[in-house]
Amino acid sequence: MTTNPTRHPVHPTIESRYSPYRFEPKPVPKDLLVQCFEAAAWAASSYNEQPWRWIVATRDDESGFKTMLGCLLEANQAWAANAGALVLTAYRSKFAKNEKPNRVALHDLGQAAAHLALQAATLGLQVHQMAGVNLSQVRTEYQIPDSFEPATAIAIGYPETSEASGEQAQQMQDREKAGRQRKSLSEQLFQGKWENTVDWC
Repeated sequence: MTTNPTRHPVHPTIESRYSPYRFEPKPVPKDLLVQCFEAAAWAASSYNEQPWRWIVATRDDESGFKTMLGCLLEANQAWAANAGALVLTAYRSKFAKNEKPNRVALHDLGQAAAHLALQAATLGLQVHQMAGVNLSQVRTEYQIPDSFEPATAIAIGYPETSEASGEQAQQMQDREKAGRQRKSLSEQLFQGKWENTVDWC
């Protein structure tokens, strides 16, 4: 994997994290998965609501893995089939204490998923998060209650580092080697008013 260097110093794990399209088709040890979910559990959340939930299917559970893979959109199924584990995410859209809408629940799920991704990278794993999910199928297949909203999917595994063979695999490798692109901080960071760029970055 070829990555572009960050423009400013960051933690090495952040620099090494990426979203592979090619995984080695082998299971991820359960103790490593537990570490990833433990890291996610310690993400900050509004009022400590912890609105996120995870449904996991490991590669060594052939039937469960196949079922979850079938919940992904077809474009994601081809490459995600080699992941060591698949995860579906959901979040509680209302606060449990008073049933009022939690407008930052999806934000908090994203924060927990970021913790998971960074922990995975420290363990020699990588994750690829996906929006391409059949949400109605997920709700029905896994009997998700109305108080929760299915959201995304995550593939976890060991990134494939060998040279690709075959046209489709070569296309995936080319996407990985293209490197990560990020908007400049001047496009993202304002001070005083909208689009008033700070002068210290």
